[in-house]
Amino acid sequence: MAILADRRTRALVQGLTGAAGTFHAKQMREYGTPIVGGVTPGKGGTVHERFPVFDTVAQAVAKTGANTSVIFVPPPGGADAILEAADAGIELIVCITEGIPVLDMVRAKRVLDAGLSSWEPSEGSQTLPRGSAAGEAGGLPTRCNLVGPNCPGVITPGAAKLGIMPGYIHRPGSIGIVSRSGTLTYEAAFQITELGLGQSTAVGIGGDPVKGMDFIDCLSLFEEDPQTKAVLLIGEIGGTSEEEAAAFIKANMKKPVAAFVAGVTAPPGRRMGHAGAIISGGKGLASDKIAALRDAGIAIAPTPADLGTTVAKLVC
Repeated sequence: MAILADRRTRALVQGLTGAAGTFHAKQMREYGTPIVGGVTPGKGGTVHERFPVFDTVAQAVAKTGANTSVIFVPPPGGADAILEAADAGIELIVCITEGIPVLDMVRAKRVLDAGLSSWEPSEGSQTLPRGSAAGEAGGLPTRCNLVGPNCPGVITPGAAKLGIMPGYIHRPGSIGIVSRSGTLTYEAAFQITELGLGQSTAVGIGGDPVKGMDFIDCLSLFEEDPQTKAVLLIGEIGGTSEEEAAAFIKANMKKPVAAFVAGVTAPPGRRMGHAGAIISGGKGLASDKIAALRDAGIAIAPTPADLGTTVAKLVC
């Protein structure tokens, strides 16, 4: 089972012909993910590294039946790339791009939340207007999940790798991972693999202040997934997502959850790594997050070295 990505995944790569898009598309294909094509405006009709290239996502969906897109488009076009994918009927959008302007993401998230009827492409955008080829691809899906931006992606071990994570550290198993930190996602997966438990799905939601899926979205999916027996949540300073997740877990989840919060020693007012990882106005402290998670009955890993063993104690 798992969540978000499985053997039914058929993925496109937006920004395929760029250096990052090419490298990771090949890595995803080598892992076994069905990468059915790519999108680079102006290069439609060509073949790049054995991937067919299309001018628009709508054309690619109509030709390949893709249901997923992984985005490596440069930051100025990142938000429009997300909206183009949603407009073409893509069900899961994984935006790897880092540095998308916050105001662009505010606009994109507002449109995704409200429905695409309010979207008009930016001036100079290469996307097709609604009602043209987009209609041929089926229009807005019933549910469009966005992961990212500025994230490592999603992997269901043995089924589909959608992003930049190293595939070899993952193995199929029963632990779900949802994390704001890409590096700690990898560390957790490696530790869980070494313990012989493996992962159902690992989701790196990214550390930007405005993004798609958050902890609660993933936790609710893991709660419903029969393959997932326990969940590891990895948070960091800044924002209130961890506190909101703690309240959700306490009220709604029956499966055991372990957690780690990075940034205990971070000084207030200084951004640490991610754009959203900043203690501001006395809010976003690691201590507050840890206290909320503990109050919800969640096991807390004291250090990054304890990620695997902490969640393992919940299922062994």
